[in-house]
Amino acid sequence: MCDETTERELDAWLERKKMTRRGFSLGATAAVTASGLALAGCATATDAPSEGITEAEVRVPTPAGEADGIFIHPASGAHAAVIMWPDIHGVRPAFFDMARRLAGSGYAVLAMNPYYRTHTGRLFQDGETIRDPGGREKVGPHYSALSPETVRVDTTAYVAWLDQQDAVDTDRGIGAIGFCMTGSWTLRAAAAAPGRVRAPASFHGGGLVSDDENSPHRLAQKIDGGVLIAIAENDHERDPEAQGALIAAFETAGVPAEIEVYADAMHGWVPTDSRAHNPEQSERAWGRMLALFERELS
Repeated sequence: MCDETTERELDAWLERKKMTRRGFSLGATAAVTASGLALAGCATATDAPSEGITEAEVRVPTPAGEADGIFIHPASGAHAAVIMWPDIHGVRPAFFDMARRLAGSGYAVLAMNPYYRTHTGRLFQDGETIRDPGGREKVGPHYSALSPETVRVDTTAYVAWLDQQDAVDTDRGIGAIGFCMTGSWTLRAAAAAPGRVRAPASFHGGGLVSDDENSPHRLAQKIDGGVLIAIAENDHERDPEAQGALIAAFETAGVPAEIEVYADAMHGWVPTDSRAHNPEQSERAWGRMLALFERELS
């Protein structure tokens, strides 16, 4: 979940990381001074820009109006589709970059604005976050317009739109990706369209388990396919019973589910523009998602 406590936990984690890096740097400097050796810089590998990709801004009709987003896919052929929702900060360059990366792996990605009912396009500009003064007040009216029913309505509309696109192979299942508040949406999407949405992937999702009769984990028996739930370490520490409840729900439903707590990964660790971004664990989670899609969307 994303709240003041999460931010305090992240502040403490970043401070520990800073101290660790500082200690490492001092030790490394001392070693170099003693030995007279020079340190060589290490380059970080990144994905090369994808070629042969088509991208367009889209407006998808829904019963609530027109949802804005981008549709990005390989320039030729028909491919398995993926619906992608951002975290509470909404659509922004880092989110669309993840969609482009996934399209480069051969998927037709519909990356959507979750707040389209009340706001078009970006909600936060570069450098702005929910932790800034007035940040939560900015999100409030848009967040409050959302519900399990709006997720169901939107999923139905997005699936219908995708199935009309030449770039989508309708013989293959659809994936769903969500971060933070939209992590739980992926389970709701799979339950809303069990014949089509077959691979929900939740990254540091909030609200996956509750006492409510409509809790996402209670939808396990409605899901046809496989599931990935990647849990932040601090989210697990705050609600240690949630993982067990998720495991039990999917085991009872007979739905294959990979439900893991990612060590040293704080809430928000996947998006590259997050203060919590953990490159190593983010890459591992991304790899597990691709493996899920390979299994379930073929």
